[in-house]
Amino acid sequence: MSDPHDLPPEPDSAPRHAYGRPAQRRGAPRDAAVVRMEYVRVTQPDLTRREALEKTRGRLVLAAIGFALLFVAVIGKLADATILQPLMPHRPEHQLAQLPPPQQHQDQPAGLPGQRAEITDRNGQILAISLPTVSVFADPRQIIDPTDAAKKLKQVLPRMDLDMAIQRLSESTKQFVYLERQITPREEMKINALGIPGIDFQPSEERHYPMGNLAAQVLGGVDVDEHGVAGVEKYFDDRLRTDGSPLRLSIDIRVEGVVREELLSAMQEFQAIGACGIVMDVNTGEVIAMVSLPDYDANSFRTAPADDRFNRAATGMYEPGSTFKLQTASMALDGGIVHIWDEFDAAHDIHIGRFTISDFQGKHRWLYLPEVLAYSSNLGAAHIAVDVGAERQRAWLKMMGMFARVPIQLPEAGLPIIQSAAAWKEIVTMTVGFGHGISVSPLHVVRGTAAVASGTLVRPSILALDPSEVPEGVQVMQPSTVEIMRKLMRLVVTDGYGKNAEVAGYYPGGKTGTAEKVGKHGYQRGFKENFNVAAFTSVFPMNAPRYAVYMMLDEPHGNKSTYGFSTAGWVAAPAAGKVIARMAPMMGMLPDIQDAPAINQVLAIPMEPGRPPGAPVRGPGTAEPQTAGAGAPASKPGLTVPARTLPPADVRPAPRHEAQLTPSPAIAGEASAKTRSTAVTGEGRGAAAASPSPATAGEGRGEGAAHRTPPLPAPPTGRVALVEPVLAVR
Repeated sequence: MSDPHDLPPEPDSAPRHAYGRPAQRRGAPRDAAVVRMEYVRVTQPDLTRREALEKTRGRLVLAAIGFALLFVAVIGKLADATILQPLMPHRPEHQLAQLPPPQQHQDQPAGLPGQRAEITDRNGQILAISLPTVSVFADPRQIIDPTDAAKKLKQVLPRMDLDMAIQRLSESTKQFVYLERQITPREEMKINALGIPGIDFQPSEERHYPMGNLAAQVLGGVDVDEHGVAGVEKYFDDRLRTDGSPLRLSIDIRVEGVVREELLSAMQEFQAIGACGIVMDVNTGEVIAMVSLPDYDANSFRTAPADDRFNRAATGMYEPGSTFKLQTASMALDGGIVHIWDEFDAAHDIHIGRFTISDFQGKHRWLYLPEVLAYSSNLGAAHIAVDVGAERQRAWLKMMGMFARVPIQLPEAGLPIIQSAAAWKEIVTMTVGFGHGISVSPLHVVRGTAAVASGTLVRPSILALDPSEVPEGVQVMQPSTVEIMRKLMRLVVTDGYGKNAEVAGYYPGGKTGTAEKVGKHGYQRGFKENFNVAAFTSVFPMNAPRYAVYMMLDEPHGNKSTYGFSTAGWVAAPAAGKVIARMAPMMGMLPDIQDAPAINQVLAIPMEPGRPPGAPVRGPGTAEPQTAGAGAPASKPGLTVPARTLPPADVRPAPRHEAQLTPSPAIAGEASAKTRSTAVTGEGRGAAAASPSPATAGEGRGEGAAHRTPPLPAPPTGRVALVEPVLAVR
């Protein structure tokens, strides 16, 4: 409906609906549509502008791609540092082949990975090895708060000295200060997590000893900078630092373990304060085992007590006791001064001034030379020593290396304590003849024993020798003398005081030796039975000597199993026999039981050898014999003092032979109990001492009173007193 008052629409206006609203205008159908074209005019400047825009857009795309790759790399690195390898600082590891040659890094500080070489035993078993570790250090110039930084480090390293750390971190003039050495990987991660600026890590090494206590004194140790300070580590320090190849020792760790076990067992059984044992190859001089007790874990070298680090085998100086009688017999036989059929007065004590030499549990009769060794007679050895003479004795001992350090590759090898030539009087000649008045190391005794059994004095070595290498040695005895000494050493084990060292099939020979130790006031310190050193030196097999075995206990105490005796025949000889029985199969030696009769026949020597017709007579009721062969061989030191005999204190009217029987354990124990107040236990040895009172001189069932001898002089000024001088040989 339209309103009459409305005006009419314009001609060109849009159509409207009935209500006056504009109606939708409908055009032509799609099929009838006509294409509408527009023309655009593009000029040359427009084209140039469009080309520049395209280049700019391409450059922006390349820049965007570069930034995207950069961000991806950063994100990957962060993921690696925080997720894949959290808290682990990156340290490039160098192969040994990439290290500088020795001449270039010889003077560089210790701690480079792989720098110090391994040490192995003769079979390749690792004895010492350096493992990689790190040390934490700081640049004080970058430390903002030294106190706060030190306290944080203290929480990770409780062993660190807080005050010292604060002091070092406060030294702003320095660029490098150590805070702690050889930290663990866990500690390294915790310190790195603290994020303290100026704290960093340095690769280093830490020396480890996988065998623990075995061969601890031989190996020695290193300081915090990996410099050798003792033992093999010190002697071969330059070699270990400059040559990466393993250092192969002569030690056999299996035998080392056997010796230590047996020594420790004997030490505990007889309540000794110390012990030592040595096994040496007689022919090459290689030291197969060297044990000193008490010992320590080689990994704790820097904290071990000084007494545990003390090497009794090479550094300790002890009076050798009756083990030295092997040297006395050898020098006399080799020089033709005495013969095995000669007799020596062991029936009468020797009195020189206020001193008296006597035998403990002596036979109280004249003894043949084999009996002197088998029964360990001090009187017989003293007579033999005087026959040899002071100058000959000194020359022999010097030739056998008893006056100098043992030339072994150990810095701890000690210097013997000997009397000067001016003080080497007749009393010294006699006492040295039975191992008193001179102090040497156990290594001296082993070397001398090996020379007696082989005739060649070899140079001991702690390094394994190549099979083609000829060992250093010098011939010191005639073959005929060597043959006799082997028989005499075997006699000590079969019929003498070394019976407890017998091992079937291995035919050991040796000599016992017990010596009283010197106390604060000389040999009078309590004059007690247990204040002594008991040792047994041996070689096996005596028909073809291969190894020397030495076992020593320091201040052993007798027990029920030894009938109260603490002498070498009871406490040291059994340990030596056990070592021989256990180590021989390890070294490829099986017991020879089938040939026992023939071998025993070859090694047999009578206690009372017969005198060949026309031979000089030495014995009771005879004058001084002619000393055939008194002149020394040309290859030996020149000797000028003629041999002379000590006149017997008394001459028996006719030879009288007593039964060659040792006292039964019951009788021996009773005799020991009666003589403990005045006599020192020992196998057929007398102690020299100040003349006792008449009441004590005749006590003890006629074994011979034990008297005190004058003590050794004090060591020269300036010598480190690491020795334990001892006296009164048995």
